Amino acid sequence: MTDALKRLSEEGVAIWLDDLSRKRITSGNLAELLDQQHVVGVTTNPTIFQKAISEGDGYDQQLSDLAARKVTVEEAIRMITTADVRDAADILRPVFDATGGQDGRVSIEVDPRLAHNTKSTVAEARQLAWLVDRPNTLIKIPATKAGIPAITETIGNGISVNVTLIFSLERYREVMDAYLSGLEKAKAKGLDLSKIHSVASFFVSRVDTEIDKRIDALGTDEAKALRGKAAIANARLAYQAYEEVFSTDRWNALEREGANKQRPLWASTGVKDKAYKDTMYVTELVAPNTVNTMPEATLYATEEHGEITGNTIAGTYEQARADLDAVEQLGIKYDDVVQLLEDEGVEKFEASWTDLLKSTEAELQRLAPSEG
Repeated sequence: MTDALKRLSEEGVAIWLDDLSRKRITSGNLAELLDQQHVVGVTTNPTIFQKAISEGDGYDQQLSDLAARKVTVEEAIRMITTADVRDAADILRPVFDATGGQDGRVSIEVDPRLAHNTKSTVAEARQLAWLVDRPNTLIKIPATKAGIPAITETIGNGISVNVTLIFSLERYREVMDAYLSGLEKAKAKGLDLSKIHSVASFFVSRVDTEIDKRIDALGTDEAKALRGKAAIANARLAYQAYEEVFSTDRWNALEREGANKQRPLWASTGVKDKAYKDTMYVTELVAPNTVNTMPEATLYATEEHGEITGNTIAGTYEQARADLDAVEQLGIKYDDVVQLLEDEGVEKFEASWTDLLKSTEAELQRLAPSEG
């Protein structure tokens, strides 16, 4: 084992786990990861919950109780998922207290079927914050067109947000603007800005998966030379945008009122192509005040053989821009790719949510008490 995770933390990268299940909570595994692997946060999504609930019997007792009460399948899912998030938040509470609220956070997503409805997303965010009832929760809102004003409104209500499914640099700038607008609303209401936190989840590996597929279809040597470069270039340029926005007069005025920067969070950091190093979306995106939310396999791969060599984003912007421009010159349109990825991201979470509804309904029926 190396001390790569410790070094990563020392470079200003908060290590969050991209997974949660009741078994992870009750077995003591989550507490162990905090203690030994420098994990300081947890993210969830509909796919993660669908997998957790459909595997094993950890949810049987609660499902049995819910079946006896004849609750709807949607209510059952909310009871189950918020219970897990609440318990995980309690385990992470010491980290939250020690970092002044920056870390020790657990994220829970609004119903993905609401991704294109601003009003419903805001209402759901309020409901989730109330249901979980822990100060160290982040409500996940997708960065769709309808999600942008929902972010402003939710932050304006004093609720901390994890903005998810960001693929494009333009959309990321809209997200940061929405966050600042939300802080301005919160300030106008007299809320304590120091208590509001946010991360912006910028997705990484899926960009390479889509662009590499198009590169492989072209098949030229010129194209192949750009395999595996777009995702890291895109993320590095996102960090450049972050540095720009959080050094403006507008931001400085909010910071004087106690506001916290919205940290970039690298999401989708598990490597999907065996040709690449399994740690590349960690080691190539090291910079201060960032978060990297890792699947368990990536966490352990980084611990075992990750090479942390200091800040790997500083001084890379020119090359990153050149790499994305070179991809564009191949006829691979950046705007098309990022829009497709956003659409697919919402669709995948919707599909997982539908699967979750179906599997939970089947479990409720299986565990329903016989009449009498």
